[in-house]
Amino acid sequence: MRVAKPLDLPFDPIERAAQIWDSRFGPAEAMAAVTSIMRAQQILLGALDGLLRPYGLTFARYEALVLLGFSRTGALPLRVIGERLMVHPTSVTNTIDRLERDGLVKRRPNPRDGRGTLAEITPSGREVMARSTADLMAARFGMAEYDVLELGDIFSLLRGLRVTAGDFRPQPVTPAGEGTPAAEATG
Repeated sequence: MRVAKPLDLPFDPIERAAQIWDSRFGPAEAMAAVTSIMRAQQILLGALDGLLRPYGLTFARYEALVLLGFSRTGALPLRVIGERLMVHPTSVTNTIDRLERDGLVKRRPNPRDGRGTLAEITPSGREVMARSTADLMAARFGMAEYDVLELGDIFSLLRGLRVTAGDFRPQPVTPAGEGTPAAEATG
């Protein structure tokens, strides 16, 4: 994946910082890992926003379109969009404002909540979502240098952090043969 402007440094600045950190403060593994994650986020966001720019999207607006496209009716309350995307209500409002201005989403009253508003993906929004998704898939979301197993490892490692932060409650894993349809069919 190409970065807009590669730094092209003759050394790894995070590794160098970790060495200095270790000599001044102590173990640097956590600092180096966090700094690497933050830099990776910058790189990925820049690359993905670059892929989405021809569609007038940022990754945040793309995520909102996909969420609406995934919903049963193509419409969700703004509050639900914020919860699912894990962003502040102000960010949702700004995102939906921009998508609406571009004709990709429309607002309408929520029939279940007289004060609430739904954001609904438009046919144009579905078309842009499909075309931009094809581009992101072709670029493997900027993760082409990793194979499927490595991508699974990255997901699993970061999932633990998300669970600890309270993003969601993991579902207990049912041991094979206990209460599963396959066990009932063979039992």
